[in-house]
Amino acid sequence: MASDSYDVIVIGSGPGGYVCAIRAAQLGMTVACVEKRETLGGTCLNIGCIPSKALLAASEKYEEADKHLDKMGIKVSGLKLDLKGMMAHKDSVVDANTQGIEFLFKKNKVDWLKGTGVITAKDTVEVDGKSYKAKHIIIATGSDVVGLPSIEIDEKKIVSSEGALELSKVPKDMVVIGGGVIGLELGSVWQRLGANVTVVEFADAILPAMDKEIAKETQKVMKRQGLKFKLSTKVTSAKTTAKGVDLTIEGAAGGNEEKMSADVVLVCVGRKAYTESLGLDKVGVKTDDRGRVMTGDGFKTNVDGIYAIGDVIAGPMLAHKAEDEGVVLAEMLAGQTGHIDYNLIPGVVYTWPEVAEVGQTEEALKKEGIKYKVGKFPFMANGRARAMNATDGFVKILADARTDKVLGCHILGADAGTLIAEVAGMMEFGTSSEDIARTCHAHPTLSEVVKEAALAVDGRALHI
Repeated sequence: MASDSYDVIVIGSGPGGYVCAIRAAQLGMTVACVEKRETLGGTCLNIGCIPSKALLAASEKYEEADKHLDKMGIKVSGLKLDLKGMMAHKDSVVDANTQGIEFLFKKNKVDWLKGTGVITAKDTVEVDGKSYKAKHIIIATGSDVVGLPSIEIDEKKIVSSEGALELSKVPKDMVVIGGGVIGLELGSVWQRLGANVTVVEFADAILPAMDKEIAKETQKVMKRQGLKFKLSTKVTSAKTTAKGVDLTIEGAAGGNEEKMSADVVLVCVGRKAYTESLGLDKVGVKTDDRGRVMTGDGFKTNVDGIYAIGDVIAGPMLAHKAEDEGVVLAEMLAGQTGHIDYNLIPGVVYTWPEVAEVGQTEEALKKEGIKYKVGKFPFMANGRARAMNATDGFVKILADARTDKVLGCHILGADAGTLIAEVAGMMEFGTSSEDIARTCHAHPTLSEVVKEAALAVDGRALHI
């Protein structure tokens, strides 16, 4: 039974919130977590990271069976898409993960306060009319979809990322507004399943925040897979009709108006901090011009005893960033110390092949006037990649020209999201490209591409 008073109350049970709650409980604090959904896990586990990865994995296997296995001597006949069954797989993965969080709460004696949380004082949270006291209140309410002023999302024909996970049939034509991570991932899912997908991006490149060379090569690979791209283009209107959606697009700078039509339009133009209805204005918690909670050292807000982590504060909106912040904050509240190097938070795009990065891009280094060396190595020259028929892409390592310290790593290729972990881990300890090059990597593995890229920094790659 829930108490009326706790050491810590966390508002939100996404990756940042539930991990923070568990870690605080492990450290001996009495903890409650407020969650208004029927299941724990927040956006990530319910309608974001986890269900999208389930559909990405399933659609990859479908496309592999349909288009690629014959190259490996495997003939597939009678292949059929069971979309309802694929969605059931996705739902079962979500259920297993969310139920797992509920089990972990019980194991660690974290109370789940079911309902909507409102902060009514610096030490009080009200949940559906009942007040609870806390020494520390942690805001971990995450983020929500950003829409476009002229486009109404109905989650049927004009959908957000949430609606794109629930389509009951494969659209013949789909337009994705936004060439960022979420748009490319979900666009890839439906393209593999048979949709004609066009990505409309306002910037002059997809993945505009990532290394430009990697982004350019990623677009080439995805174009070969069948996706179409309209860059430096904006959607000025999207209206639903009996048949689908009629769109008007034009150049980013205006002019050259063009008409398009689609069965489904997916709007993926970003996310915003979810701070509505928390009562922040009443208790005086400051937010910035983007609605994010403003924090200082130790994730403290300007109100004593109230903290914030994850998507709701500044920084990349990534589940693993939120998790690390949750752990560090819990440990700080227990009198320990914590550290996060925000330059070393990896980013991954779960298309196929995957895209991953950590550290600085070439563009950032040039802007800062830092002299650097580049080492690149293609998957095409790797024996394991050839054996897997997964030869698209390359690894790029950027190292300081004077000290050889690794400043960044960018990967387009099979399992890039896993491969980036080696470099991120070594960068945490100030690695040089020579350190990576001198580390023995198992053969034959994709990780050898990372080693060869490190060797290439010094111009001595062995297999090219």
